[in-house]
Amino acid sequence: MRTGLMQQGSQHNFAGRFILLVITVVVAFSLFSTPTRADEFIEADHVRIRWLVPEQFAENPQDKTIGLYFEVDPEWHVYWQNAGDSGAAPRFAFTSDQLAVGDAQWPLPKRLPIAHLTNIGYEGNVAYLFPAQLTANANNNVTLAADLEWLVCKEDCIPGFATMILERPIAGEQDQWSAADAGIIAQFQARLPQPPQEAPWQMDSLVFHADTAQLVMTLRGPKTQEVPTAYPVDGNVVSAAKPDVTEIADGYQLRFTTMPGVATPAQTDFIVVAGDKAWDFSAQPVSAASIVPPDTQPLMVLLLLAFAGGVILNLMPCVFPVLSIKLFSLIQTSGRGAAAHRVREGFMYTAGVLATFAVLGGFFLALRAGGSAIGWGFQLQSPVVVIALALLFWLMALSFIGAFEFGHSLMNLAGKANSRSSFATGVLAVFVAAPCTGPFMGAALGASAVLPAPQAMAIFLGLGAGLAAPFLLLAISPRLSALLPKPGPWMETLRQFLAFPLFATVIWLLWVLGQLVGDDGWLIGTGLLLLVSLAIWLLRSHRIIVKAGAGVMVLLAMVVAVKQLQHAETAALPTASDSAWQSFDAQKIAAARQSGQAVFIDYTAAWCITCQVNKKLVLDTDEASALFEQHDVLRIRADWTRYDEDITEALAALNRNSVPVYVFYPAGGGQEVLPQILTLDLIRELFSKS
Repeated sequence: MRTGLMQQGSQHNFAGRFILLVITVVVAFSLFSTPTRADEFIEADHVRIRWLVPEQFAENPQDKTIGLYFEVDPEWHVYWQNAGDSGAAPRFAFTSDQLAVGDAQWPLPKRLPIAHLTNIGYEGNVAYLFPAQLTANANNNVTLAADLEWLVCKEDCIPGFATMILERPIAGEQDQWSAADAGIIAQFQARLPQPPQEAPWQMDSLVFHADTAQLVMTLRGPKTQEVPTAYPVDGNVVSAAKPDVTEIADGYQLRFTTMPGVATPAQTDFIVVAGDKAWDFSAQPVSAASIVPPDTQPLMVLLLLAFAGGVILNLMPCVFPVLSIKLFSLIQTSGRGAAAHRVREGFMYTAGVLATFAVLGGFFLALRAGGSAIGWGFQLQSPVVVIALALLFWLMALSFIGAFEFGHSLMNLAGKANSRSSFATGVLAVFVAAPCTGPFMGAALGASAVLPAPQAMAIFLGLGAGLAAPFLLLAISPRLSALLPKPGPWMETLRQFLAFPLFATVIWLLWVLGQLVGDDGWLIGTGLLLLVSLAIWLLRSHRIIVKAGAGVMVLLAMVVAVKQLQHAETAALPTASDSAWQSFDAQKIAAARQSGQAVFIDYTAAWCITCQVNKKLVLDTDEASALFEQHDVLRIRADWTRYDEDITEALAALNRNSVPVYVFYPAGGGQEVLPQILTLDLIRELFSKS
């Protein structure tokens, strides 16, 4: 018996200890775990959240206001609907069959500077309010659930997630509120933005200045004791930083910094604040400031710049080997009718150049009218186009060294020396000239982004006229034609020598292909060139079956190469190995400028020869790097090798649609667009001015 009692007591003690352990674990879990569900109150890290609802809902169908009250620890904060440079606005999702809850109503916030960033939110307690109305399903009770997400921050941030549930009866003619909750609701309703008609000012204009990256708000009305400020509702358009406010004759002007690369929005939303009152200016139309195209005033200057840029393109390694074909054809032309033949070839070549530039210009203008944008050299953002050009230059180079000939002879590359050949050469010259942007072309092409369509088309045709002019003059001028050397053995030597710039161009194009699609680009490109070269060798055979097999092999190789390029995984574009140059990030640029840090942006592309020369000779030199580091410059490399919408919009904001473009934002504010041909002296001058 005693043994049994002892065993029974031992069992009771064990059971008691087990129950105590379970209770301890449950209590500990409830105390230290992150809240995921609660009824009417949440206790979380540095914030307490509770409902603001009536004790009893009235039966009437009138609109009601409910709220969620965030009690925040001192020095901690939660966020407004536009959280600013960092942070995140709280999210609310309500579920109820008896109560329809509308969108959040946000009390007027304040700016919260943190280091070099500006956030927008609330220090201390805040009530987020919501309109609500009983539904047809409401009988005797309201059941309401709210899924919440929030972020509470000081210097570090703590996210929170929870579900809150409440039940309230429905009875009587009036909502029954506790005095404390009714007072909180009234306090924060007074801080809600009011309609714009009640503001002491009217918004006269919102003007977007792309050249200075500013949005200027003009408020017309009386001077008041409280100078107005404003908060952007859309953080993707305007920076959260405090605007510069200046008095004007009949009101105020507020200047906001816009986010880098943003295009002019059709409209945007602000709340205007003075003291403890705010007004909601939603859906305000935005107009673009009229901008004089860069580096220009009259159209004639632009046309001269475009013409000069086109002339210089003739000397670029992408273009000259193509023109050499037609030059050889001019040299060989002799006998009766030679002069007329040369004139005809010159005009047909010019027609090919101008027609191609006109088509490109029309394409640009059509996209511009539709609100889209591409840039000069866009064809080299396509891997298929790049490999096609590499193959073309490879075949031309093999032909130049005598491995085989197109048709009858090298000089008849595009057919025999006739008008169709000259026109085709003009088309090809324009197509391959894209990566060789001349020093005067950036401003001219950039102007085409903002000028009316007829003037923009004139700029494209001016570029074409410059590219065609040297060959046309040689063709139509008897004196210049007489200066051409006589045919002879030297032509064969020069022809073979010109093969090597073409081989170099092929190597460069394969490198561009690797930048577009990753390491597989080299393998796909070189494999195609190898098989095409083998096919050329096989075509020397006298056996028809061998020639047919060579043709099939080339066709299959091209199809496979195109398919492989289309499915190749896009590799990330490399930046400088020491990470001194960072990839394009509009938010990072805006944060640096707001903090007073200087920013240098290199808009570049792998297929842009001028860009690569400037990198090697200037930007990536030890002296330039030392200057950038000495003056704490954020270096951004905006790589446009592949199409990038953000970079395209950033270029458009600068009135440019080609690369290279170099922009410097000094630490003290402002903006400077550098020439397309860089020197170390230009980099030194950036810092000698400060």
